[in-house]
Amino acid sequence: QLQLVESGGGLVHPGGSLRLSCAASGFSLVNYGIAWFRQAPGKEREAVACETRLNKLIMYGDSLRDRFIMSRDDAKNTMYLQMSNLKPEDTAVYYCAAGPPTVVCLQAKYDSWGQGTQVTVSS
Repeated sequence: QLQLVESGGGLVHPGGSLRLSCAASGFSLVNYGIAWFRQAPGKEREAVACETRLNKLIMYGDSLRDRFIMSRDDAKNTMYLQMSNLKPEDTAVYYCAAGPPTVVCLQAKYDSWGQGTQVTVSS
């Protein structure tokens, strides 16, 4: 059974940091393109960061590149999203996803999704 499980969400003050983890089981992330998406209340789900396995290119959503860092640890079969200088507008449910090695940020192409983890940025 293919499964992705996120962890690391929570409540953080503006300017704070969080690291999200996404552990895969039932398959190896080594040959998959991976991504993080988020969905804020009342808004559509949007891409946060996406990596193609083919060339390991990482793309970030608008204005996130200087605050968010996506990475993976193939030995642990886990991917991460390090978030710093968090802002209230970063409040959302964050999802990890895995798909074909060449896919980049096309939601419909990702066929494995985590259950989501809530990130709330508030003072």
